[in-house]
Amino acid sequence: MNEQTIEINLTTNKKEKPNPEQLSFGKVFSDHMFTLNYSEGKGWHDPKIIPYQPISLDPAAMVFHYGQTVFEGLKAYLSEEGKALLFRPTKNVERLNQSNQRLCIPHIDEELVLAGLKKLVEIDKEWIPTAPGTSLYIRPFIIPTEAYLGVAPSQHYQFIIILSPVGSYYKEGINPVKIHVENQYVRAVSGGTGKAKTGGNYAASLKAQEVASTKGFSQVLWLDGVEKKYIEEVGSMNIFFKVNGEVITPALNESILEGVTRNSVIQLLKYWEVPVVEKKIAIEELFEWYSNGLVEEVFGTGTAAVISPVGELSWHGENIVINNGETGPIAKKLYDTLTGIQKGAEPDYFEWTVTVD
Repeated sequence: MNEQTIEINLTTNKKEKPNPEQLSFGKVFSDHMFTLNYSEGKGWHDPKIIPYQPISLDPAAMVFHYGQTVFEGLKAYLSEEGKALLFRPTKNVERLNQSNQRLCIPHIDEELVLAGLKKLVEIDKEWIPTAPGTSLYIRPFIIPTEAYLGVAPSQHYQFIIILSPVGSYYKEGINPVKIHVENQYVRAVSGGTGKAKTGGNYAASLKAQEVASTKGFSQVLWLDGVEKKYIEEVGSMNIFFKVNGEVITPALNESILEGVTRNSVIQLLKYWEVPVVEKKIAIEELFEWYSNGLVEEVFGTGTAAVISPVGELSWHGENIVINNGETGPIAKKLYDTLTGIQKGAEPDYFEWTVTVD
């Protein structure tokens, strides 16, 4: 581990906290943030916790020009005993470095990141909301800061963690959402950056999301970028289908993000002895299953929403309604179990939660 001491500079002007009953997603931020800088030849250095504040950058800073950025998302919860809990933070930090590798960003010391993350959550613990469906969202990210207009990896970076008390990601909450299957646009292809958690992937998804929203859909389900045939993932979630008693999810490839919640769901299903399969799924195959009465549930998984049931899918103008538009038993059990583990209210057989203090 990098033995650098984290410098702490606490704010003298604490913000007013929002009403926990009226929280949306990602609009309010806590009092402090964690920062870490990188310089070529010096490495990652100067870990600090400072008051939440704007960033000052040169207009030529490479972050504004070439998209060499990565980020992560995880959450903190407060147990009934008042302890701050993190859910599988090591998986997120490991994935951060996988994204770094793809975007030519220097490997970051994972233990130092975890130490900074824990200390930041400890300091801003009072920002963790406790109302049902709420949590403290944690956003680590890396930006290139070198002032240079050449197309090349930056020689200077800044790593930052910010915190945001949040409500449900979807306005529907745990109620089923409507999903549009995208046929025109593509988000990622094999050999691209789809497996990395980088800003460009999300920028590429905005147009399709905009079109879907005007038609009343909450999200877009992406098909593969070559044949536009095989199901990949939803804009902010991995996707699962319960078909004839078996849970099926698209097998990971270079254009599907390896979700931490996805991994957790697969482990839980196997623990419950529910058949679960990872394989390629053609969209035509899904609609054929539906026409034969075999599709029992569809749900998405992700840090922001945890579990989001899908009540309706639209493809080529054909709409199918899953489970009468109601939350299915597997989705409900997964949501209750995962959120219970995250808050310390359910047995943590997998030792997923990490206590901050």
